[in-house]
Amino acid sequence: MTVVMRTRRPRPDPVPQSAFAGFRFPPDVIVVAVRWYLRFGLSYRDVEELLAERGVQLDHVTISRWVMRCTPLLAEAARPCGHRTGNHWFVDETYVKVAGQWRYAYRAIDQFGQVIDVFVSLRRDAKEDLLPAAWHRTDQYANNRIECDHGRLKVRLRPMRGLKQDRSVRVVTAGMRWSEPPAWALRAGR
Repeated sequence: MTVVMRTRRPRPDPVPQSAFAGFRFPPDVIVVAVRWYLRFGLSYRDVEELLAERGVQLDHVTISRWVMRCTPLLAEAARPCGHRTGNHWFVDETYVKVAGQWRYAYRAIDQFGQVIDVFVSLRRDAKEDLLPAAWHRTDQYANNRIECDHGRLKVRLRPMRGLKQDRSVRVVTAGMRWSEPPAWALRAGR
């Protein structure tokens, strides 16, 4: 009696699927639309109009969906190109209106101006709950970096006519930084 054993061929590794798979438009159009929205003070309708001038017909709601879905992916892809996270962090809150209700958006940046994290809360005193051992500096001008960053955030949120979800605040504020030139390039005049 002869026993024939079949050897199994190893299955090839599946080809990783693109983050842009399933979209009707090419990835280049999606990335440009998301970057324009996050980088410049444009509304979704403004981006829609700019794309229409270039022959791309779509709705502003599509751009909104692209921003919510693709911004975290693009921010994560750009993270290795930035500075390493610095050893000095600045955390402060600012208020934003979400669906007609005031919320506190806590933002943490390092000494290079990179956004480290964003947290949205209903209460203003949430910082003490999250970071009980943090050193709270009360020196004059100690928090100027984060206060200036809040100014850029407010200017960016103004043309948006309000946000509808807490997730939108986190995505848009965290994504604003990858689309801008780094702070060191602005200081160097590049």
